[in-house]
Amino acid sequence: MSETTSASNAHLILPDSPLARSILDLVNGAEPRAIANHSIRSYLFSRMVADHRALVPGQDYDADLLFYATVLHDIGLTDEAARRDQRFELDGADVAAAFLTDHGIPSEDIDVVWEAIALHSSAGIAQRRGIICSLTEAGIGLDFGIGSDFVADADAAAIHTAFPRYAAASSLVDMIVRQAVVNPAKAPSTSLADYFLRTVHGHTGPLTPSRWGD
Repeated sequence: MSETTSASNAHLILPDSPLARSILDLVNGAEPRAIANHSIRSYLFSRMVADHRALVPGQDYDADLLFYATVLHDIGLTDEAARRDQRFELDGADVAAAFLTDHGIPSEDIDVVWEAIALHSSAGIAQRRGIICSLTEAGIGLDFGIGSDFVADADAAAIHTAFPRYAAASSLVDMIVRQAVVNPAKAPSTSLADYFLRTVHGHTGPLTPSRWGD
C-alpha cells in the first residue's frame, strides 16, 4: 500500500519511506484486514489528535515514531507473536522492537515505540509516558469513538471509506480471547485479555456503543 493522496483529504496521507512501506507490508500480510485497517486508522486518528492539540510534527513529536507505534500496535495478535507467552501488548512490543532493530532504527527510538505499544491499552498510564505514548493511546481510542467530539463526520467518513472497519472491535476481541484460550499465560490477572476472557467470551457485537459502530 502506497501513499494515499487527495486534495480534499490530506489527513489520509501515509508515510511513503521504505521502512513505512515495509511496516505496511508486514501488517497487511500478517494481520486480518479488520485489524490491519484498524492499525492504519489509529495512525490517521492519532495525527488528528495531534493537530487538535496544536502539536507540530518534527517539533513537538516524531511523526515517524508515531507511525511505527500505531501501525504496529496490534502485531502481538499475529501468528508469530501467538507463539510467545506474554500478554499481546508486550509480545507485540517485542516483535515490533525486533523488526525495527533489523531495520537499523536507533535503540532510543525503539524504546519509545516499545513503550507506546506495551502501554497502548493502559489508559491513565500511557498519557504520562511521553507524547508518543499519549498520541498512540489516543489515536487507538479514537478509532473506537473515544474522545471523537472534535472529528468532523466527513473526515471520519473519508478514513472509513479508505480503510473500512470490517467489524474491527469484534475481530480484536475474538483474536485476544482465542490467544488466551490456547495459552493462559497471555491473560495474566487484570490484563485486557483476562477481562475479555472472563467477561465477554462468546460476544456477538461491539463491547460498548461507539460512534463508528463495530
